Amino acid sequence: MDYLKAHSLNTIEDLDTAISNLSQTAAPLRGQLKQNENRMRAIAQIKDAAAVHAKLKPIHDIFIKKNFKLTKDAYSAQHKDELDAFNKAVRTLMKLNGSTAVDFFGIGCRIFCAAIRQRRTAQDYLCIKDMSRLGRDYLKVGQIMEILRQRGVRLIAINDGVDSARGDDDFTPFRNIMNEYYARDTSRKIRSTFQSKGKTGKHLTGLVIYGYLWNEKRDQWLVDPEAAEVVKRIFAMTVEGMGPYQIANKLKEEKILIPSAYLAQHGEGVNKNKTFKDVYGWGSSTICNILEKREYLGHTINFKTRKHFKDKKSHYVPEDEWTIFENTHEPIIDQETFDLVQKIRSKVKRYPDGWGEVAPLTGLLYCADCGGKMYVHRTNNGKRISQYTCSQYSKVPVGKLCTTQHRINEDVVLSLVSELLKAIAEYAKHDRAEFVRVVQEAQSSQQTAEVKKQRTRLAAAKQRVSELEVLLCKIYEDNILGKLSDSRYHSLDAQYAKEQAELTAEISALEKAVSSYEKQEKNADRFIALIDKYENFDTLTIAMLNEFIEKILVHERDRKGSIQTTQEVEIYFNFVGRFVPPAFGEVELTPEQLEEIRKREERKDRLHQNYLKRKASGAQKRYEDKIREKKKAEIDAKKAAIRAEDIAKGVFIPVSSLPQREPQKGAQTA
Repeated sequence: MDYLKAHSLNTIEDLDTAISNLSQTAAPLRGQLKQNENRMRAIAQIKDAAAVHAKLKPIHDIFIKKNFKLTKDAYSAQHKDELDAFNKAVRTLMKLNGSTAVDFFGIGCRIFCAAIRQRRTAQDYLCIKDMSRLGRDYLKVGQIMEILRQRGVRLIAINDGVDSARGDDDFTPFRNIMNEYYARDTSRKIRSTFQSKGKTGKHLTGLVIYGYLWNEKRDQWLVDPEAAEVVKRIFAMTVEGMGPYQIANKLKEEKILIPSAYLAQHGEGVNKNKTFKDVYGWGSSTICNILEKREYLGHTINFKTRKHFKDKKSHYVPEDEWTIFENTHEPIIDQETFDLVQKIRSKVKRYPDGWGEVAPLTGLLYCADCGGKMYVHRTNNGKRISQYTCSQYSKVPVGKLCTTQHRINEDVVLSLVSELLKAIAEYAKHDRAEFVRVVQEAQSSQQTAEVKKQRTRLAAAKQRVSELEVLLCKIYEDNILGKLSDSRYHSLDAQYAKEQAELTAEISALEKAVSSYEKQEKNADRFIALIDKYENFDTLTIAMLNEFIEKILVHERDRKGSIQTTQEVEIYFNFVGRFVPPAFGEVELTPEQLEEIRKREERKDRLHQNYLKRKASGAQKRYEDKIREKKKAEIDAKKAAIRAEDIAKGVFIPVSSLPQREPQKGAQTA
């Protein structure tokens, strides 16, 4: 009402006249929208060039500051690609923008506004073609207009008839909204096109990944044999225990082209006209990227990223929002190998030790008491003996998260796994049907109370959902017949709908958990196929361990600190879980052997009691102080011998052994 009174709109005729005038004013906007399409494309190019300009400007600034020709040429050769990209971005900005200063608000607006704030300009007006040149975010455009008003700067938009000297234009805010709406509407149409294309299973990008090439119609990926072989090798080396950095170094040594250079050689990718600094310069990030791509399974994955029309930046979306189309092209990697690689990469990384080879069991051993991962120690008291201990025990404060180390030798575990696999292979070959039956029975016996609880809850939740459907229909009928008031109906309907939604989500989670367990029950045949893959299990490689072992749980020794004692180890295999063949490890002891064991245990008990007495009296501490220096000297000598042996092998070179180099005066380095 205040608006109508302020503009003297007292009758319907006055209002119709005002609306007609506004319609006439808005008519040129429709023509202007068509004219601005080319400008929107130019703005996108300007933004891309501005991003490259901002990223590479520090490198260019360092190049400019070089005073000597030799150092300048050396720096230019070292950063040739970056400087070429920077110069290309500058040419694009000068051509389309007239300046390298770019902001969302339009040409030179950021610089102009900064000058206005700091009163570094004597200009008293800003003249632009139309309001869209100031920006397409109506909120930010309003902020700029307010800054100009406060600083006394006159704003003129020629095509829109805006002149701040004539006072506020009531239609300007609507015009700014229309400018943003145009950008939003264009973005929505483009997104809709991509959505409809992506939901049909087609690739949303014109780029292929390393290992594939386009067919002649460019609508299907074809396996490139040469690159696909490299991809298979990368996955195979990962299964063998090599890390991304090691794989990258090996490919570099073998002079294998990096993916971008290889695709450019075949006319694909975004670097077709790029001059590469090192065409064999594989990086660990490239290896990781290849190992994570599900496209190598033959799937098409769309909508992994999302953009907003205001910032044009890609943002990764959660994995559950991806759209995956399976078996759309020929796979390079099978599902088992891909899953195995993901499992390996999710565990502890296997680092080459510098004193030997990669520890084969790292990432497979866990503490049976606290569930912590077990870490390898490759030397112990000056001896080259690989042992695993619980990682939680050594965390400060020591012994709080886990009370004991659960120490176990690597060769003991490897020997146990080897003997167990031999026994399983022999048992499976003897009677396969019996083996499958025993495995399934063992899996059923491993079914925990949690799984039973989940199945019970799943049945109850499904029953309750069925009951809610009946109740919803009943209260609807009662409401229609007048037996239930509308307010009561809406209250009950909302309550039942909420409970139904919660139960549906719970049922989905329970079904996934139960189906995962049931799926494992049907994998005995896959485990047998894996057993048949290998002829013998005398020597276990890292690849074999990763294929067979899911996890190994290590318990503490029955008598801590004793060498001759028993220690429980639980081995869980892929596909079948924990399985021990009948009669495996069972030994009939003679009465003489039992008597010998009894005497040995009694002797250990006496020795331990004597140790406790010496410790209480202080004699043990005096003895340890007496031999400490001698024992430390012996261990240090053994460690020095191990280090000298490794240096002789060339495993590592101490810094003190490197040749001395004097600093060169008067020389600058890039």
